[in-house]
Amino acid sequence: MTHPFEIGLKTSLPASPEQVWEAIATGPGIDSWFMGRNELDPREGGTAAMETGGHREEAVVTACEPGKRLATRTATGEDGRFMAFEYLIEGRDGAATVLRVVHSGLLGDDWQDEYDALRRGWPFHLHTLREYLTHFPGRTAVPVFAAAPSAGRPGPEVRAALARALALPLPVAVGARVHGGPTGLPPLDGEVVWADDERFGVRTADGLYTFHHGSGLVLMFHHLFGRAPDGAEAAWQRWLTEALA
Repeated sequence: MTHPFEIGLKTSLPASPEQVWEAIATGPGIDSWFMGRNELDPREGGTAAMETGGHREEAVVTACEPGKRLATRTATGEDGRFMAFEYLIEGRDGAATVLRVVHSGLLGDDWQDEYDALRRGWPFHLHTLREYLTHFPGRTAVPVFAAAPSAGRPGPEVRAALARALALPLPVAVGARVHGGPTGLPPLDGEVVWADDERFGVRTADGLYTFHHGSGLVLMFHHLFGRAPDGAEAAWQRWLTEALA
């Protein structure tokens, strides 16, 4: 049985409405703060697509008012499930913009767990958007994705393994310095800018890095600004596998 849901959030961003629009309504912009590799045709009836780990999810653009409003909706599945997203942009004095996000749709039998995961994830994603617009304005990133099973290990144990591999003290806290990363890539040198029970985010001079553990999987969604080193995704996949070994 499906169950309706709606999540609404609002955030103030240190950017113009035009900059926020570029971040939410273009593939390279979305690549710079959200998940996976993205494509978006910003017109009513256009396609919005996201690919993560070889899985591609498509939606249709249902509303497009450049600089003001963007809405998308996935197709309705055989089980009745679908998801819809709406972004509303409002300019403010002082080169600031208010972004309102509404994520709604129908979830499946395990709707409560799914809803809770979505509700917990959105504040982090909007924080990453703010980090992007604050520290990397006018730039776009190469997305890097890696995943590995947690093999039934509890979250605190997985988090400790990730922290050790990054020379991070426990508990992981905002402001802690990070040193480490895959062999063959420039070492990470940055700080933790987000930490909750399921994930932590790191900002360096040239990237935003997400380490997420939950639901039996450990996921990494990184955003590398400038030229990404060749083989970066494969290197991070090896790093993750070794960190969890």
